[in-house]
Amino acid sequence: MEQRLSFVTLAVHDLDRSRAFYVDGLGWEPELDVPGEVVMFAAGERLVLALWDRAAFEAEVGEPVRAGPGVVPMTLSHNVASPREVDAVLATARAAGAVAGVPVARDWGGYTGYFADPDGFRWEVAWNPGPVGRRVVPETEVDARP
Repeated sequence: MEQRLSFVTLAVHDLDRSRAFYVDGLGWEPELDVPGEVVMFAAGERLVLALWDRAAFEAEVGEPVRAGPGVVPMTLSHNVASPREVDAVLATARAAGAVAGVPVARDWGGYTGYFADPDGFRWEVAWNPGPVGRRVVPETEVDARP
C-alpha cells in the first residue's frame, strides 16, 4: 500500500449546518455537494475532505458511530506560513461560529491554536518552522514567509 491519504471523512450530525460553517463561514468551495448526503472539498492536491450525513455514513460503513463525552481522539491540521496567519485563521473560524482557543508558542518552536467545527472536530492551525511543517505548506505561501 502506498503511504498516502486520499480522503478524510467526517460523519456530521447536521449536514446543512456543517456546510454553512465550511462554505459560508470559512469560505471553502465544494467540489461535490449532494444535499442531505455529502459535501466534498478539495483539501490539497490529492486530498478530499468529505462531510457526510451521520445516518448515511453509518449505513455505508455498516456500524453505528461511537458517541460519548470528550474530544474526538484526532485532529485535523491546517498549516500556514507564519504565526500571523495562525491568528487570522482562528479569527475567521471564530467569526464563523467556531469555539476557538488562544494560540500559543510551543516548546518545539511552532505557534498553534485550535478550533472546533459544529460537530466538535478539532482543527489545529499551525505554523511549524521545521522541515516537516514547511513540506505541507504550499510553495506560494512558503515563499511569502516574512
